[in-house]
Amino acid sequence: MTLSPLLCFKGINKFMETLNYLGKEVEVVMDRPLGSKHPKHGFVYPVNYGYIPNTVSGDGEELDAYVLGEHKPLEHYVGGVVKAIIHRTNDDDDKLVVMPKDKNYTPEQIAALVEFQERFFASEICYVKNGLVVSEEFF
Repeated sequence: MTLSPLLCFKGINKFMETLNYLGKEVEVVMDRPLGSKHPKHGFVYPVNYGYIPNTVSGDGEELDAYVLGEHKPLEHYVGGVVKAIIHRTNDDDDKLVVMPKDKNYTPEQIAALVEFQERFFASEICYVKNGLVVSEEFF
C-alpha cells in the first residue's frame, strides 16, 4: 500500500463527478441489506449496500454505496456522510463509502470491510487527508 496523490483514472470525467460527493451528506436506498445474499454470486453482504437515488454512475446505473458503521440491516439510510470512494481502476463502477458523521474508519479498515466484494477488482480508496484527495491501492 502506498499513499499517493490522486492522478489519472479510467473514466476520469465520471470519476471527477463522483469526487464531488466526498464530505457530502447523502441518502442511501439499500437493495442489499446487511446479511443478504448477492442475487447472482451468492456471497453474503457483511455491510449494508445500496445506491444513491437519482444519480448515474460510470456503468450507467445509480451510484452504489457501502454503508459502514451501522450494524443492523437497513432499508433506507439518511444523514450519512461520504467519507471515501472506492475507485475501480479496471471497471466503471465506483462505490461511495458512507458512514455516520461521528464515525471515521481508516483506509485499512474500509478495505477489510469491503474486501468480500472488492477483491474481484483492481481498486483504490480515495479520501481526504490534510485537505487533499489522496488514494491508496488495496485490491
